[in-house]
Amino acid sequence: MINSGDFAVRLQEIIDFYGESASSFAEKVGVQRSSISHILSGRNKPSLDFILKVLSAYPEIELYWLLNGKGTFPTKELPKEESKKIDVPSPIQTQLKFESTNEKTIERIVIFYSDGTFKNFQN
Repeated sequence: MINSGDFAVRLQEIIDFYGESASSFAEKVGVQRSSISHILSGRNKPSLDFILKVLSAYPEIELYWLLNGKGTFPTKELPKEESKKIDVPSPIQTQLKFESTNEKTIERIVIFYSDGTFKNFQN
């Protein structure tokens, strides 16, 4: 039997290790945010489906550690990704010149944001 209090501590450790919020973790695992909240608060016990989704989203987590706290987490040291920042000049401030054999020009660029908004840039 899983001790749900200890499981909640291990789940929080996973969330903290990956630098996730409970919402982003829920999205990556494929469950509702309330499921994470209820497990972390001790209101609900984790289902087998939930545990399998966590292991599927994060294969480096050991099942035995997740369930019983025995073993190690993480199983191997994960390389820290370097910040990959690309400076893209504003299309309004910069005119790009392309060598083209068929004289094509960019007519319009549309940028979609994750919140559902967008910006439209026309030449």
